[in-house]
Amino acid sequence: MVCQCNCNYESKKITRRGFLWSAAALLAAAAGSTAMATIRFLFPNTLNEPTKMCKIGFPGDYTPGTDERFLKDFGVFIIREEERIYAISAVCTHLGCTVRWLKENNQFNCPCHGSKFYQDGVNFAGPAPRSLDRVKITLADDGQILLDKSQTFVYDIAKGKDEWQNEGAYLEV
Repeated sequence: MVCQCNCNYESKKITRRGFLWSAAALLAAAAGSTAMATIRFLFPNTLNEPTKMCKIGFPGDYTPGTDERFLKDFGVFIIREEERIYAISAVCTHLGCTVRWLKENNQFNCPCHGSKFYQDGVNFAGPAPRSLDRVKITLADDGQILLDKSQTFVYDIAKGKDEWQNEGAYLEV
C-alpha cells in the first residue's frame, strides 16, 4: 500500500490479534509498575525513628527544673529535682500528641485536647486517662546519664499502678 502523498511509505496492516496483544502488554506493564510502586511505598528504605538509647551528659550538668534540650531528638523532658533526675516522655497519654512545657505555669500542656500535667508528669486536667510515662534512666559506665526509651514506667492512680518507684524510673543524685 502506498501513501497518498506519494512518498512510497508502506504501512503495515494492524490485525485485531496484534492490537489485543499490544493492549495486554501495555496493561501488564502498567499493573507491574503500580505493584512495584505500592511495594516500595509499604517498605521504605529509611527509618525515621529516633534511637532508643542515648547518653545525655553528666548529672552535674543539670540544674533543678525542666530541661527541654532532648525534646526534638528523643521526645523526652529531663526533670531535675534536688535529689533525683528523671525523664518524662513527651507523648500525651490521651491520643499521642506531643506535650509542651509552659515554664510560666510550671506545667505541661497538650495542644491537641487540653490535657494538663504537673512538672512531675501527673495529670490534673483534660481527657488524658493517666500521667505521662517516665523513660528508663540509669548511669552508664563512664558516669553519663543513659536513657533507654525501650522501657517506660506508668503511673495510673485509677488502676492502682505505680511504676515510678521502680528501679530505673529515676536516678538518685
